[in-house]
Amino acid sequence: MKHLLKLADWSTEEIYEALDLADRLKYEKKKGIPHRLLEGKTLGMIFEKSSTRTRVSFEVGIHDLGGYGLFLSSRDLQIGRGEPVEDTARVLSRYLDGIMIRTFAQKEVEDLAEYGGIPIINGLTDYCHPCQVMADLQTVREHKGDLNGKKLCFIGDGNNMANSLIVGGIKTGMSVSVACPTSNRPDAEIMKWAEKTGRFVCTDNILEAAAGADALYTDVWASMGQEEEAAERRKIFTGYQINAEVMAAANPGAMVMHCLPAHRGEEITSEVFEAHAGEIFDEAENRLHAQKAVMVLCMKN
Repeated sequence: MKHLLKLADWSTEEIYEALDLADRLKYEKKKGIPHRLLEGKTLGMIFEKSSTRTRVSFEVGIHDLGGYGLFLSSRDLQIGRGEPVEDTARVLSRYLDGIMIRTFAQKEVEDLAEYGGIPIINGLTDYCHPCQVMADLQTVREHKGDLNGKKLCFIGDGNNMANSLIVGGIKTGMSVSVACPTSNRPDAEIMKWAEKTGRFVCTDNILEAAAGADALYTDVWASMGQEEEAAERRKIFTGYQINAEVMAAANPGAMVMHCLPAHRGEEITSEVFEAHAGEIFDEAENRLHAQKAVMVLCMKN
């Protein structure tokens, strides 16, 4: 049984296997070729954080694969009324073939895997966002032809996106730079691991981080659950923006990525966003294909 709890748990070979399968499933989807690889399987989708892309892509994805997706809001589950995660895991394992959960605490995802008897897929936690990064890697490979030797630069908050991009980028042969305030750096253990590879740097100098980048990436300054901090976070992150000056520091032809939703004028200018909208919405589309690959690798007998 395979889970996707965080990208650190998957080997380079497993990540590339998922990317290759995602490419195949995308091709088949475009050509109208059925790929009902999870015929009759049921996926429970637990949402303690709401979402547009995660819900739609997983629900459409499991349908394309011949299975059925069951939307489970925390408001409708006993887990939202104090039932221990370990009990919920053991009950749902009797009904479902897999669980995708989008929540706050990474421990909740880990506990579902420990106590349940079915594959668990992390749809997002405050610690990491592995499904998004699988789609990101697929998109870079589509536009740049290869991942090995490319440079990825993330600008903004050292959040769950930064954590997963560091791991996913380095495991697939990329070098990764992060530009963020010293008060908002990525997870210390992840940075310690990344620094040992010699292909990672974290700095508060945006142009230094962007220099020679093949792909520039950003995220909102205030993530879901941080709305009350938005004004303060705007002060902290002012200047941590992908704009024309940053684009000029990157390699010619550098692509731009954003996990969406985007706040134009904050973490990215409208001009840069629209100039690279094709790449950004390819990235959003690839959530569907990458997650289908993850579901197949985790849930297929």
